[in-house]
Amino acid sequence: MPKSDTECFQAFLNALSRKFSKQDILLVLDGAPNHRSRELNVPRNISLLFLPAYAPELNPKENLWDEIREKIFKNYALKSIDAVRAKLEQAILYIDRNPRIVKSITSFPYIRKSF
Repeated sequence: MPKSDTECFQAFLNALSRKFSKQDILLVLDGAPNHRSRELNVPRNISLLFLPAYAPELNPKENLWDEIREKIFKNYALKSIDAVRAKLEQAILYIDRNPRIVKSITSFPYIRKSF
C-alpha cells in the first residue's frame, strides 16, 4: 500500500474479504489509528482482535525493532532521507548476518511450540 491510512486499510480489508469470501477471518492488529477508525466498514467475514497497547511478548517484531534501534539507529537525528535509507540498509544487513540474535529475541515459547 502506498500509505498507512484508513482508506488503504479499508482497501486491504475489502480485498482480504473477497479473496477468502467463504471463510471467517480473525485479524490480529495493533492499535494503529487506521485500524480503529470509525470510518472503517469491516466486512462481515472479518473480525478484528486488537493487541494490548504494550505487549511485546505478543508481537516479536517489537523486540527486533528495539535491537535495531539500539545497535544501528542509536540516539541521534539523521540529516536526510538518504541517511535514513543507509541506516535501514545497515539494519537489514545486521539482521541478515545475525540469525542467532534474531532467533533469541523473537522465539517466544508460544511461537516455538506452534511448529
